Amino acid sequence: MARAVASDGPPKYERPAVSTSFTPFESAVRQLLIMTPDMPATVIAERVGWPGSITWFREHVRQLRPEHRPVDPSDRLTWLAGDAAQCDLWFPPKKIPLEDGSKVLLPVMVITAAHSRFMVAKMIPTRHTQDLLLAMWLLLQQLGRVPRRLIWDNESGIGRGKRHADGVGAFTGTLATTLVRLKPYDPESKGLVERRNGFFETSFMPGREFASPADFDAQFTDWLGKANARVVRTIKARPVDLLDADRAAMLPLPPVAPAVGWVNRDVTTTSASTATTTPSTRT
Repeated sequence: MARAVASDGPPKYERPAVSTSFTPFESAVRQLLIMTPDMPATVIAERVGWPGSITWFREHVRQLRPEHRPVDPSDRLTWLAGDAAQCDLWFPPKKIPLEDGSKVLLPVMVITAAHSRFMVAKMIPTRHTQDLLLAMWLLLQQLGRVPRRLIWDNESGIGRGKRHADGVGAFTGTLATTLVRLKPYDPESKGLVERRNGFFETSFMPGREFASPADFDAQFTDWLGKANARVVRTIKARPVDLLDADRAAMLPLPPVAPAVGWVNRDVTTTSASTATTTPSTRT
């Protein structure tokens, strides 16, 4: 009681740091992660002579690993608010049931606003140009504004060589934006969205089941809401907190919707014969 009266502030409980069986190994583990950030936990355990439970060791390594991952080259670029969004197709490694009873692998379009890192996504029936344009339009409506540049890589439904695919020019003209198709082997300019595709597979997919494409979208949208509220290590901010500034510098949505074709096309009825099941080889 006397100690509490003499204190300058309210009493609080402070739990002292507790040494565990992992503590003597932590320094050696960190050294290995500095040299090889992606070294498997089982290999690290062998190198440091860990004698205990591999499950518990793996959990400690999982907590330490993000501190030692190298910064992605794309994260070193400066992305101005409203300037760009990176677009890509992610291929979840799980077949999705369709209404006709078949199960297929379906692509997911992902758009990441480069400045805020805010993500939106939607499963689509094919990689045909019409489906890509429709998905872009639906996702931009979710975003609420139009980035001044939409960055794609060598996706055949968007264009090849020096030419956009049919309909892409009219689409971007209606939006008053510019679609940039990257040169081959240019990971720095689109690494943001590609790096997140790997994040989806390790953090969203494990243990999930999906009843339909609509069910996949519902689960993924809910999860993205949580992911967009997490602090991104490279920018030390939450995407949701930067989104307003990003949007303010973007272009407004057009008063008239762009012609995207197949407006009534529904991913839930796409048959296995029309669905694209694997990603093409990109050069």
